[in-house]
Amino acid sequence: MTTRRSPARRRPARPGRRRRRKNDPAGLAVPAIAAVALSAAVVDWLLIHWWLLVLAGVLVALAAGGWIYQQQQKSRWEAVRAQGLRFGLPQLDALHHTRFEEAVRDLMRRDGCRDAVRVGGGGDLGADVKATDPFGRRWVIQCKHRRKGLAGSAVGTPDLQVLNGTARQVHGADVAVIVTNGRVTAPAVTFAEQQRLHVVDRHTLAVWAAGSQPLWELLRAVPPPRRPTSLS
Repeated sequence: MTTRRSPARRRPARPGRRRRRKNDPAGLAVPAIAAVALSAAVVDWLLIHWWLLVLAGVLVALAAGGWIYQQQQKSRWEAVRAQGLRFGLPQLDALHHTRFEEAVRDLMRRDGCRDAVRVGGGGDLGADVKATDPFGRRWVIQCKHRRKGLAGSAVGTPDLQVLNGTARQVHGADVAVIVTNGRVTAPAVTFAEQQRLHVVDRHTLAVWAAGSQPLWELLRAVPPPRRPTSLS
């Protein structure tokens, strides 16, 4: 009678050996030693060629000095340009409406409103240019450009209503102005007077853009100055 031998049991694999091989300290030490040796070699090379560091420092200093000089020259040029900024009506008529808003912004800067900014665009809520004059008054300006000038469509009461509804309540305006290179209807002028809005029509724009007087000297019934600000 024969007896069957039970099959030999296989010993389970020991994953620990593989992990030990992967995390072998000797294997990790080699790259670390190589990195240290390379760093030491670079330091030694730089110590020998120290003049390259000096040269690099001089070049960086020259580049920084050149950049600062260019910025100073740019600021001086912008100041000179702003002081002598002039526009004729033909120039303004030929502008795209976006450039017209930028021209109004630049004129406000010329007048001393250093924080003047163009904010026109989608969702501007009736404000194309915002500025603070040297007397602390906050200006909110809506621009209406007409490529055909006087022959273009007139600025009407609805345009003034939009400005009246947002200039003070939304934008905190002390002075709310609408500027156009075209014409303004008589009812719109009446509405502006009733609501303490200011209208810069083509005639007033021509005087302002081609001259040197600030806008507040050309408008009537402008609010009194606030307390002087840092822009004064």
